[in-house]
Amino acid sequence: MKRILSYCLVYLATSVLLAGCNLVVFNPKGDVARDERDLIILATGLMLLVVIPVIVMTFLFAYRYRATNKKARYSPRWASSHKIEAVVWGVPFLIICVLGWVTWETTHALDPYRPLDSDVPHLNVQVVATDWKWLFIYPDLGIASVNELAIPVNTPVSFTVTSDAAMTSFFIPALGGQIYAMAGMQTKLHLIANEIGQYRGIAANYNGHGFSDMHFSTLALSGADYEAWVNKVKAAPGQLDQASYAELAKPSVAHKITYYSAVQERLFLDIVDKYEGMNKAPRKKETQVQSNSDDVRVNQQPSLLAEER
Repeated sequence: MKRILSYCLVYLATSVLLAGCNLVVFNPKGDVARDERDLIILATGLMLLVVIPVIVMTFLFAYRYRATNKKARYSPRWASSHKIEAVVWGVPFLIICVLGWVTWETTHALDPYRPLDSDVPHLNVQVVATDWKWLFIYPDLGIASVNELAIPVNTPVSFTVTSDAAMTSFFIPALGGQIYAMAGMQTKLHLIANEIGQYRGIAANYNGHGFSDMHFSTLALSGADYEAWVNKVKAAPGQLDQASYAELAKPSVAHKITYYSAVQERLFLDIVDKYEGMNKAPRKKETQVQSNSDDVRVNQQPSLLAEER
């Protein structure tokens, strides 16, 4: 009786502790996040087909074949059973086959680099991770914001992500999976918000003492509200050029939301190019003209040419 009571107390304590958890991943607000949630549930369910019976049989066998149970069947000469072998090997084999097929399908369907299928044009957003804040540049609109991302609802968003500091990870749990932000590199992520709301975005990879405050607000807005937000940013007095960006990039914690009504052309590419020398190919002539230098840069990083266009 005491043991049963202790189990109940542990269960209740665990339930109380978990009640404060925000299971946002299981409450998706976009198509990508919903598909990822369904994949988690499916994979977990398939694995539990093995885990639960094993746990149950462990306790069942321990109870049935306890030393005090004289009625339990005793078979000292038992060696094997084809039926048991078929279950022990067959069930895991079938589960692995199903998981393999699911993995193949979802790896391609949920590829973060694959643009989402939609009749609505994609919104392009360039993301820069600095110490310890997020910079969002809207290259098609010529505006930028810090620690606040606004997107129109039901519109695919194409994120191009880099870092101007330590490597971290860009993650909006309510909308979909994360992608790493690395200096001198560009990674891609495609997401969509299907419900109007405000969602928390975070840095999901530790990158220093300001890590816990490196989060941002994601606003999924209606068409009219999004246009109003864009007009508000365009009316902001600040402009983002090399000088103002250098000031912004200085380490700061819990940076306030900031808007920039204009952004220097190619600023995002200049941030990426700062670290080109890390893997720079050897050049035959040090005195080559600037045009040749640009050609080498584009050949080394062809994705930059696509961004310029």
